[in-house]
Amino acid sequence: MSENIDKTSKSKSSTLLWVIISLIITVTIIVDRYFSNAAWGLRLIVWVVVCAILIPVAMKTKQGQRFWHFLKEARSEMRKVSWPTRPETTKTTLLIAGMVLITAIVMWGIDSILLFFIGWLTGQR
Repeated sequence: MSENIDKTSKSKSSTLLWVIISLIITVTIIVDRYFSNAAWGLRLIVWVVVCAILIPVAMKTKQGQRFWHFLKEARSEMRKVSWPTRPETTKTTLLIAGMVLITAIVMWGIDSILLFFIGWLTGQR
């Protein structure tokens, strides 16, 4: 029974936090629009401060904790990836560039042949 009450209070507090976050963002947008003639650097500093305040608050919610867990898992998965070496990357890039060039030449040739035959059929050549 106490677990149900605990879960309900956590979801209500999470919802309340998201409402507060949304309200602060809305007010910041309105203030930013109102002071649109102010220096952009000053407006940027305000946004950085607001984000610095809201991100830790958002991390206290259930969704924020799930997102943080996702980021940690993604980082650990990125460490498992075997990245290609520089020569492999260079070879692959040159191969793709060559294939694109060959495909472009072939398509240009087909287009020229079709254009010639259509001109011949319509009597414009």
